[in-house]
Amino acid sequence: MYSWGKRLFDILLSTVALLIISPLFIICIPILACTGEHEIWYLQKRVGYKNKIFKIWKFATMVKGSSKMGTGSLTLRNDPRVLPFGRLLRKTKINELPQIFNVLTGSMSMVGPRPQMEVDFCCYPESVQQIIYNMKPGITGIGSIIFRDEEKYLSAQGINPKEVYSEQIAPYKGALEIWYQNNASLWLDAKLVFLTAWVIIFPDSNLPHKWFSNLPPKPDWMCISHSKTSYSNQLDDLSFNSQLVKSNKTEKI
Repeated sequence: MYSWGKRLFDILLSTVALLIISPLFIICIPILACTGEHEIWYLQKRVGYKNKIFKIWKFATMVKGSSKMGTGSLTLRNDPRVLPFGRLLRKTKINELPQIFNVLTGSMSMVGPRPQMEVDFCCYPESVQQIIYNMKPGITGIGSIIFRDEEKYLSAQGINPKEVYSEQIAPYKGALEIWYQNNASLWLDAKLVFLTAWVIIFPDSNLPHKWFSNLPPKPDWMCISHSKTSYSNQLDDLSFNSQLVKSNKTEKI
C-alpha cells in the first residue's frame, strides 16, 4: 500500500512542482545557453533502485569533464570547476530541479536516498550498499537535509577531502538513509519535503534533529558551534581525525 501511495505522491507532487517552477526553467535555460560552456542539461550515471545504473538529470553547473579533474566526484567550496551561474544554481539547489523528469519517468522518487556516483556509492559500508537502494533514490532525503552544506566539511584546510568523505561522511550518511527506510511513511516524506525548503532558507537550522529525535546521533566532528572560534577548532579537529585515520591505516599496513 505504501509503495502505491508513494508513487501517487510522486506523480502529484512532481506535476504540481513542475507547473510552479516552470518560470525558473524559462529563466535558467537561456542563461545557461548563453553563458559558461553553453550547456543546459547534464546527464550523469548514478546508482539507483536495486543498485542499477541510470542517468540523472541536472542543470549544467560545472565545466565539461569535471568528474575527472581535481577532487573528482566531490565538490568543494569555491571549487574552480563550478561555473559562475552554476554557483548560484548549486547554492539554491535549483540545479537539482530537472530530476523532476526522473520522478515522472519512475527512475526516482521525490524523497529517498540520494543516488550516488559509483565511486561514492563504494564508500558506503558493505552492509549499507546491500540495502540502501531497496527503495528508489530521491531528489531529496534525510541525508541531503543533514548534509545541506557538505562542502563545508570537505573544504577544511589541511584535510584530504576523499578520506574525510569515505571515512566520516559516508558512514553517517548511510546510517541516516537506513533510518529513513526503517521509518518510511508518506507523512515522513511530506515532512522531509518541507524541511528541504526550510534548510535552504535557514541553512543553520537544527529543526531536522528537533523533529526527529531518534535520528542516528551526530558524530562529534559535526557538532559545530555557531561561534567562529569553535568552528575553527572544529575544522582543526576534522583535520586531526582525518590524519589519525590515515595514520591508523599506515600502522595496520
